[in-house]
Formats: sequence, structure tokens, C-alpha cells
Amino acid sequence: MSDLKARFEQAVADSKTLSERPDNVTLLKIYALYKQATEGDNEDRKPGFTDMVARAKWDAWKKLEGTGNDEAMQQYINLISELRQG
Repeated sequence: MSDLKARFEQAVADSKTLSERPDNVTLLKIYALYKQATEGDNEDRKPGFTDMVARAKWDAWKKLEGTGNDEAMQQYINLISELRQG
């Protein structure tokens, strides 16, 4: 396993034990970076406008289109590190 992947997996574990719950914008960013890092570009069908939560998640992930998996992993690691430091 690459060092980046190991650090990413540690950041995923660390994200579950943050001392404070991040705000919704930050939660969407965490979600989107995770999806981009693990699945690549968003190819899912856009949810209807009545499902606001799913739509917000979809939009956040779609904004990262074209971001490479490694780059998304590194951004995820950096974000979780910042949140842990407070």
C-alpha cells in the first residue's frame, strides 16, 4: 500500500473522531473529497430538486470533476488534519 493511501485511510479513521462536528459546508467538502478520492468523477444521475441533501452532496462532488484521485486524497488528508488541530 502506498504511503498516500495509508495516510488517507488514517485520515478517514480520524474524521470519525473529530472533537467537534464540522459545519455543513465542511461536511460536504469532506464527503466530496472522499468520493472523488475513492470513486473518481461523479457519474451518478443528478438527484431531483426535492431531495436537497442528496442534491447538495451531488453538487459538491461534481465540482471536483477532473481532480485526480491522489490529489483528492491529499486534499482530504490536509482538511482532516486542519480540523483536528482546531
